[in-house]
Amino acid sequence: MIHFVLLIACAVAIYLSCEWFVNAVEWLGERLNVGKMAVGTILAAFGTALPESVVTLVAVTTGTTEEAKDIGVGAAMGGPLALATVAYGVTGAMLILKRRKDRAAALAGAGAGSGAGEPPPSGGEALGDAKDMKRLARDQKWFLPIFVVKVALGLVAFAFKPALGVLFFAAYAVYFFREIRSSRAAEDTDDEEEELEPLKLQPKAATPATWAVVAQTLATLVVIFFAAHFFVKQLDVIGPMLGLSATVTALLLSPIATELPEIMNAVIWVRQGKTRLALANISGAMMIQATVPSGIGLIFTRWHFDGALLWSGIITMAAIVYLLLTMRAHKLTPARLAVAGLFYVVFAAGLVPILS
Repeated sequence: MIHFVLLIACAVAIYLSCEWFVNAVEWLGERLNVGKMAVGTILAAFGTALPESVVTLVAVTTGTTEEAKDIGVGAAMGGPLALATVAYGVTGAMLILKRRKDRAAALAGAGAGSGAGEPPPSGGEALGDAKDMKRLARDQKWFLPIFVVKVALGLVAFAFKPALGVLFFAAYAVYFFREIRSSRAAEDTDDEEEELEPLKLQPKAATPATWAVVAQTLATLVVIFFAAHFFVKQLDVIGPMLGLSATVTALLLSPIATELPEIMNAVIWVRQGKTRLALANISGAMMIQATVPSGIGLIFTRWHFDGALLWSGIITMAAIVYLLLTMRAHKLTPARLAVAGLFYVVFAAGLVPILS
């Protein structure tokens, strides 16, 4: 029973920490002048994806056997899978709930004669115009070819494979600088101004001190890091209690747990009406997961995939192709975004015969 209590306590700690983190990282983006979208794709994504990258690094450098090092390979594959399916699915579901709530409130206000005007769009309305769809698809177009190469390298063996890990770091460096530049350019042409909420550490200050912004960012990251990994440890105990094998727990539950900060960030930003930041955080985290842990894994392990890892790669690619096709058709709605979560159900169903 204590493990279930601790699991809930960790989830609450992660959520509350993410509330403070997204508040701080928006101010950090303003201080660094990186552009609003880069706050999600670079700053928030880097902060929440860093713990998983550290886990991969520790696993592959301190593992005494190939099996122990393969834990890091599994983490490098499980992260993108959870983000491309569960994270997008949860975001879509939250958007549906928020739009329904806003619509009901607007209709109630109109019925009371408050002059609320037209109700906000329902869950069936697209998430933006053609320009917004292009912006949303950009990260996926970067992610997919890199991920395809990542999976292909897991199916072959050759002497200089470890050297290719450097190319993955280089790919993220190119993405990083391109994203910073394009985000600043987009902000210059964007007339929409979003007023930042007061920094929680200095709620009465119209413009918080830089030290407070940095302190709140670092402190929340520390809490998120330890809470997320304690959450994973509770799952490792609870899984067998529920009759799940260690392998199933590692492949099905642990990836969701490690990506919980990104999911929580998205939920918070959707609740605040900042949908673009929510989606940018997920796509930016996916880019990190596709490059940095992969580069580490290629350098320090044999980077060889078994059936389960290959299946996770196939499902991840299928989910991204689905999202890209929907974006290109300008038909990405909250409901269609929520469908991405079903790919994880397909993964779970296909994992049963692979592991049996």
